[in-house]
Amino acid sequence: MLTPERLSLNTATVSKQWNLRQCVEGCQRHGFGGIAPWRDKLHEAGVGEGARMIKDAGLAVSGLCRGGWYTAEGALTTAVLDDNKRAVDEAVALGAACLVMVVGGLPKGSRDIAGARGIVAEGLAKTLDYARGLDMPIAIEPLHPMYAADRACVNTLSQALDLCDDLGAGIGVALDVYHVWWDPDLAAQVKRAGKDRLLGFHICDWLVPTRDMLTDRGMMGDGVIDLPGIRAMVEATGFRGLNEVEIFSSENWWKRDADEVLTEVVARGRDCC
Repeated sequence: MLTPERLSLNTATVSKQWNLRQCVEGCQRHGFGGIAPWRDKLHEAGVGEGARMIKDAGLAVSGLCRGGWYTAEGALTTAVLDDNKRAVDEAVALGAACLVMVVGGLPKGSRDIAGARGIVAEGLAKTLDYARGLDMPIAIEPLHPMYAADRACVNTLSQALDLCDDLGAGIGVALDVYHVWWDPDLAAQVKRAGKDRLLGFHICDWLVPTRDMLTDRGMMGDGVIDLPGIRAMVEATGFRGLNEVEIFSSENWWKRDADEVLTEVVARGRDCC
């Protein structure tokens, strides 16, 4: 059972209904312990103002979404690297637990996934050099293999941890159940990650059928993911961070009143997680 103070609202969950201030106020009304802004919501509010409103509300920041996209312009351009530095600065301003990295897929026109992974490794190393100086942890989020071409060529927890091994201190993983629930090696890799490298934990559910692979995530309890089992794995490492609820739902939850959504999140945290 998850009580509300153990939950964090990823702003994607109500991205079509609320701005950042409304998300903060909603978290207060429903007793959430934290929030995880996406950068678009943060930029709309202004980084300084967003940081102030979150701090004044007494909310922890479980993560900032997102940095990465190293392959977006086909190489490590100055624009890409500078945007990642800005993302680090914004995470620092928020006092975030980590900066979540969606690393990027294949460069446009490419079929070289090994080359894409090389670009990602080099980009992460450069961002990490900057982030270490500001004491901001970087969290690689491995995405489901269906996103390997267009969003993230790091697709398993094992791949992400291999990168962490290569890159050293200051980098870990953000574990989203939507992306990793299917992995037969998940338990061993969660144990391998351990407390120090498990920087974030995101929850939702996988619907059967799933009508859209990006925007048809389920509310906890509506799908096939063993949420209590995965949470038990994560907590066995010593992880005591917030459980970040991140639901993309164009045909269901994004169409509902946002307070209704948060009420349901609290109920499902209690009953299904």
